[in-house]
Amino acid sequence: MASVLIHRGEEPPLVGSGGSGTVFFSGCTLRCKYCQNHQISQGGLGESTSAEALAARLLKLEAEGCENVNLVTPTAQLPGILEALGIARGQGLSVPVVYNTGGYESVEVLRHLEGIVDVYLPDFKYGTDEAAERYSSAPDYVDYTRAAIREMSRQVGPLEIRDGVAARGLIVRHLVLPGNLARTDLVLGFLAEDVPAEVSLSLMAQYRPCFRAAEFPELNRRLRAAEYEQAVNLAESLGFTRGWFQSVEEIDGGFLPDFDDDDPF
Repeated sequence: MASVLIHRGEEPPLVGSGGSGTVFFSGCTLRCKYCQNHQISQGGLGESTSAEALAARLLKLEAEGCENVNLVTPTAQLPGILEALGIARGQGLSVPVVYNTGGYESVEVLRHLEGIVDVYLPDFKYGTDEAAERYSSAPDYVDYTRAAIREMSRQVGPLEIRDGVAARGLIVRHLVLPGNLARTDLVLGFLAEDVPAEVSLSLMAQYRPCFRAAEFPELNRRLRAAEYEQAVNLAESLGFTRGWFQSVEEIDGGFLPDFDDDDPF
């Protein structure tokens, strides 16, 4: 476990009024060259803890008013997390469990989470395996992530919001990269055509070059407003009506209001 905090910069229904009780775990299924949390995801930052101690931290987050417990890159530490969740539920943990992942997941593993995870929060980072291999060392990313998102959707369905807070469902994040390196068109096309029900899309503009991005000239710049606007227009044309967008001019200011019928983005 690397960090525990009350996070107020997530999508609005994850934050609510009490914030998201976020727990960062060491390790990740991806090796993104531009990871903002590379010290945790790839550098091994964190400390060992017992399932009992983790359960106590989760219960403390709920006691502090958090709307959920938000498990960030949990897959590498999953056995201990599942034990801790069992202990915490037995001691009264009642807020939703959010599974916050890069999307590169095994369907076989996800099936063990059915009935345990309330809200899935995967990234869908790339529309081609070539980009996934170059920038995240995941050459078979697309097939795995498509299958994983289908399974997540099957388990929890579309996002359910109760009293302004996410109770259950699927939110898919996509980070727009400079020069359409992630092939946003293929990612959004898949979500629009293949994921049942109305998917809640979080279209993010917050890319900045960090970690090893300078080794890749095409990654070594910020996203331009016109590039993000093109992604927004594409999402609108594909019929997305649920989710959130960000302002390129205010990318450190969190998420803007959700879509509506008159102004989807």
